[in-house]
Amino acid sequence: MVKVLSPYAADAANGRGRLRPEPPSATRTDFRRDCDRVIHSTAFRRLAHKTQVFVFHEGDHFRTRLTHTLEVAQIARSLARALGLDEDLSEVLALAHDLGHPPFGHAGERALDRCLVEVGGFDHNAQTLRVVTALERRYAAFDGLNLTWETLEGLVKHNGPLIGRDGEPVGRYRERGIAQAILVYNRLQDLELWSFPSAEAQVAALADDIAYNAHDIDDGLRADLFTLDDLAEVALLREILSGVRQESAAIEPARAGHELVRRVITNLIEDVIGETASRLSRLAPTSAADIRAASSPVGAFSTAMADVDRAIKNFLHPRMYRHHRVMRIMGEAEAVLSDLFWRYVENPGDLPEDWSQGPMAGDAAGRLRRIGDFIAGMTDRYALIEHTRLFQVTPALR
Repeated sequence: MVKVLSPYAADAANGRGRLRPEPPSATRTDFRRDCDRVIHSTAFRRLAHKTQVFVFHEGDHFRTRLTHTLEVAQIARSLARALGLDEDLSEVLALAHDLGHPPFGHAGERALDRCLVEVGGFDHNAQTLRVVTALERRYAAFDGLNLTWETLEGLVKHNGPLIGRDGEPVGRYRERGIAQAILVYNRLQDLELWSFPSAEAQVAALADDIAYNAHDIDDGLRADLFTLDDLAEVALLREILSGVRQESAAIEPARAGHELVRRVITNLIEDVIGETASRLSRLAPTSAADIRAASSPVGAFSTAMADVDRAIKNFLHPRMYRHHRVMRIMGEAEAVLSDLFWRYVENPGDLPEDWSQGPMAGDAAGRLRRIGDFIAGMTDRYALIEHTRLFQVTPALR
């Protein structure tokens, strides 16, 4: 059965196409082809060995960038299906949203941002765009994956417009400006940085938030960084946990934790569906263009659930992301990447041959950015292997 999409859903059959035109597929929509290209990319496979919060050897059951990505994709498809949106577009945006993350999670991003400060710093969203438009080398006719305009737009603008209609940066871009990689690509293919992205991109971004909240609670419990009773500080979590325990008084803590996480996901998803449907009803869009031209996002949590989202993040921040054990390991991880970066700057011959060619022989900014590209593409394990090869002492990150 062919599902009828809402009139404001992105239309794969009448989209804005690819930078380099290609013949259509007889069996797949353009957005489905985008999904498949991301899944088969080298950068996607590397996500299996990149840190989410805990480094790779701390346990087989903690999330990696890949398992996080798959959870985001599942939630994004659920949201898109409920709202009559194109599921494939929401899925590809979920699958690709973390391709630009370096090893060791946000610690790696902080390290590369400092190393690259002279050439504009490091931004994982901009790096994702570089991966899918330039750094992947799989096709005979072009670099990158040659994804559709709608997919590239959603990757760049999933958190909303980057500039106002006057062309000035907005939000977090006011302070540092827009990353050069985005500006360079935007000159080739205008991604309309002033507008909101598609509804599919907006729900994919919310799916990322939902997945983060749920699996970080799960991983934090598994790592003994906090307990179920500690979670009672957040009203919604207290209510859910109370319900779980009333239904099964003898439930063991591990099972109660899984049940809590499952119900948190359900609550957040249902809230997004309800709030987004309400906003769509008020806006009454008749096309995806109406979604982009709106003065505010259509995809959102309700006011009450946005407060819950903040409360969960405020709970997790000191107990998980800033926990002394996590901070110590991530500090060592930052040092590993900084060591590698400056070693490659001083000794370009230490880079693999295919990375020491091309822009390495060009201007200084190009050389620094290419080193950043190489390090950003590393997995946690490869970064440690390289550090061991080049330095006498490498931290164990334990």
